[in-house]
Amino acid sequence: QVPLVESGGGLVQPGGSLRLSCAASGGPFSLYTMAWFRQAPGKEREFVAAISWNGITSYGDSVKGRFTVSRDNAKNPMYLQMNSLKPEDTAVYYCAADKNIMVVGTTIYEYTYWGQGTQVTVSS
Repeated sequence: QVPLVESGGGLVQPGGSLRLSCAASGGPFSLYTMAWFRQAPGKEREFVAAISWNGITSYGDSVKGRFTVSRDNAKNPMYLQMNSLKPEDTAVYYCAADKNIMVVGTTIYEYTYWGQGTQVTVSS
């Protein structure tokens, strides 16, 4: 059972855009805090963005102003709109969720459920 599945990754040129999706199943994820993390080869997993059940958001400094996280609680998916992409955005992007509805966490230790990741490559 894989409760979270990411999609939408791929190859994009610098300055371009991608929209990632996270499909949630097997739990009441519409009530959970959900987040995006990313991990480049040889690097630790990095916080990207998070969103609470009621739309409170948080962003990592490296993506603030360029990425937007959103969700559709009626249909469960969470999205990450990535604009003005840079080569340093290249990483595997992971969807995460946790049942704590009062905290919009920014560390991997605050999330219980994880997807398998989707590769985003920004290159000309």
